Amino acid sequence: MALPTFELSTLPAILPAALPVISHAIQLAVAPVFLLTGVAALLGVMATRLARIIDRARYFETAWHHLSDENRRVASLELVNLEKRRIVASWAINFSTAAALLVCAVVTTLFVDAFFATDLNWLAGVLFIGSMLTLIAGLACFLREVTVATNTVRLLTLRPRD
Repeated sequence: MALPTFELSTLPAILPAALPVISHAIQLAVAPVFLLTGVAALLGVMATRLARIIDRARYFETAWHHLSDENRRVASLELVNLEKRRIVASWAINFSTAAALLVCAVVTTLFVDAFFATDLNWLAGVLFIGSMLTLIAGLACFLREVTVATNTVRLLTLRPRD
């Protein structure tokens, strides 16, 4: 199958006709791209929190043999809370990543719709709603992780000091 060929003289006629389509597709995709930037920033914060949770758990793992019995009891309680936080932070990252992927699918759908003159607005809408729902779930998990972390700090400050 031979590829279509264009003479150089016909290219100037084709390009101006395609510019409004390209321009419109870019205009439609700008808002989701800004949303994607915001989700990426949230993912960075969530990943940093997860890394700190893991670092704290590893600290206890290495220091465990040097701790007194009372400090091991306190460390055990904190490790339980760290595990809760790790699970919820991981879910927050999973949901937020899914939201980012759905936003990418929205942008792709908008461009396919514009370039191939199809009616995919319904699909873009469904994907956008899905991205908002997964982002809400991710933010709810993030809120839960922060709440557990805040309660853990409050509990640790109430314990008797040596």
